Amino acid sequence: MSRLIPHAPAIHGLGRRHGRIGLLGGSFNPAHEGHLHISLAALRLLKLDAVWWLVSPQNPLKSADAMAPLEARKASAVAMARHPRIHATDIEAALGTRYTVDTLAALKRRFPGVYFVWLMGADNLLQLPRWARWQDLAGSVPIAVFGRPAYSIRAMLGKVTQRYARNRVSAMDAGQLAYRAPPAWAFFPIRLHTASSTALREAGQVAALSGGSRL
Repeated sequence: MSRLIPHAPAIHGLGRRHGRIGLLGGSFNPAHEGHLHISLAALRLLKLDAVWWLVSPQNPLKSADAMAPLEARKASAVAMARHPRIHATDIEAALGTRYTVDTLAALKRRFPGVYFVWLMGADNLLQLPRWARWQDLAGSVPIAVFGRPAYSIRAMLGKVTQRYARNRVSAMDAGQLAYRAPPAWAFFPIRLHTASSTALREAGQVAALSGGSRL
């Protein structure tokens, strides 16, 4: 039986012909309050109809050694979402896509009338040039970047922002970002959230070694 949620339009009440959807990809190993923090900000600032958390089968840039099984990571995302317009899905497993640029192309084919916005923290913006065909990705959907502790300044001075300096959209026009022809991006210096999956995993390991319960 498929592990996927039902077809996305049935989940959030949108048809295939309209709607603004934010996409937050990641390992969610595990999901944490920082994911929720960014998603709630995106719903509000970008005037989105929903946010989909794309739980990746395996991030090509991360080791599989410390990666929990997909079902466990999706379960942590479902439990963390806690909002009627935030939906966790492992749809990439069904699409058979390995790279974000291919996932976006597949979603745009499946939902031709939906306006997608890719959501990311400043930490991911900094490493975006390491992603497969990252310039094609930037040219496929608008991107919303959210401040992250210790990364925002470096990211805003990095390769991607320099390359697309002329394509930056003012945060005051954020509500229209989904409708902008890519490449288009905006940066949101939201209240910083310090939660990280790495810290949660390390805390869980310490708790296990000391006889406590694992996170």
